[in-house]
Amino acid sequence: MSRIKRWINMHKREFNPDGTLKNEARIEMLSSGMIPEAIDDYARRLKIKYDEWKHLDETDPESWTVYTAYDFFTAEEKRQFNPDGSLNPEYVQEALDKGISEGWLEEMERRKKIEVDNYNKVSAKKAEQGINFGQQEMNSRMYASRTYVQRRQQMEQDLRNFEDVDSLPFDKDTAY
Repeated sequence: MSRIKRWINMHKREFNPDGTLKNEARIEMLSSGMIPEAIDDYARRLKIKYDEWKHLDETDPESWTVYTAYDFFTAEEKRQFNPDGSLNPEYVQEALDKGISEGWLEEMERRKKIEVDNYNKVSAKKAEQGINFGQQEMNSRMYASRTYVQRRQQMEQDLRNFEDVDSLPFDKDTAY
């Protein structure tokens, strides 16, 4: 999704979709005691950032990998279910042959379809805000699967980059 969509989402209370300050916001700022020059400077600085992001969207768009709910299924779930959450017919027959009830299979399918539907709804809502939900989920899973040594190395890098100590995975004095 575009940088501009993220910018608009971040500033929608005060700014129009074209990057200009809303008149209501200007009036509110004046009533809170801000001087007109400070308001104009604020509006100008954010309009400049808007124009930069818009230019980047036009000249160097961000990559947007699309992930589906199926990308987050386990290997066993991929064997059992289709991408839409319906049960795979081969799995259904195999399960029935093992004595699993048809009612339980219907319940499994119902739950998985709800899970897929929820993922799609959240993903679409986040995309409207310029957020790649699938990418966030994938990054989260990859980070969670890292080893202690990898996380410690990342923490060392974060400390060198002066990251906030509260954001570190370990207490900096006990991690070594």
